[in-house]
Amino acid sequence: MHLLTPEENQPPPGTLHQYRPMIRYLMETEVHVYAFSMAANVLLSFYPFLLVMASFCRHVLGWNSAEQAIYVALRDYYPGQLGEFIERNLKATLDMSGPLQITSLLLLLFTANGIFEPLEVALNRAWGITRNRSFFRNQLVSLGLIFACGGLALASMVLTALNQELWKQLGWAGAHLTLWTNLALFKMAAAPVSILALLLVYYLLPNGKVSIRALIPVSIVVGVLLEVLKYLNLLAWPYLRVKLNREYGPFVYSVTIVLWAFLASMVVLAGADWAARTARALALQSTPEAATVDVESP
Repeated sequence: MHLLTPEENQPPPGTLHQYRPMIRYLMETEVHVYAFSMAANVLLSFYPFLLVMASFCRHVLGWNSAEQAIYVALRDYYPGQLGEFIERNLKATLDMSGPLQITSLLLLLFTANGIFEPLEVALNRAWGITRNRSFFRNQLVSLGLIFACGGLALASMVLTALNQELWKQLGWAGAHLTLWTNLALFKMAAAPVSILALLLVYYLLPNGKVSIRALIPVSIVVGVLLEVLKYLNLLAWPYLRVKLNREYGPFVYSVTIVLWAFLASMVVLAGADWAARTARALALQSTPEAATVDVESP
């Protein structure tokens, strides 16, 4: 249960004042620890996730268009040499490994669960929930979120693949036309999928009841900001690659993934803090005599 501070009780006098609590939150040491922990687990789970998805499309679905949609998404998130490097190695791994590997699936489940552990602690802290789930319960909830978010990602890939099949049936499946239409459809589907995934994580991961009313607009804004961050990556990558290549040598691609995952994690955590403060403000407006938010911990 989180008690409203006198500062939170006071109405903000201006626009800048509204963002000061979020800026202070992002400057806290614990938030950086959470974000770096999440980024490290993103690095560990990123390639196994791609491998499982591509292997599922190739060996289970037997659908080449769906596999190609994964490469379209990969080139969209990581343009240039990084995307080409990952795609080339992913295809080589699929050719060598054959059907869906249980080892890759287990590794994905273990490392992806690691993303949700620090995230749950951060969300509980933002909402004023003092009790975290046990490790076993956290793993169960994380497993459900992995399948839910993975299903959403697969759905966007399927939409892109269906678009490619449609162009083939119409006889308009030129290489450039197919690439641009697939990329356009994926971009249109990416934002809604990201927003829905964020809403699920924000709502289900905290160890208590949270306000869905405050989470919906925050999920939309954070989803859009993550898309903006992706385009900033497109602009900054040519300059960043030169610097990172000089400083990190053969580890340049790993460092790049960690850095951008850290920035994305900071955006997600800032959204959680914003949602919690919004919920407290809404609770105060509806019941001025109350100084708490309806957050229950089991």
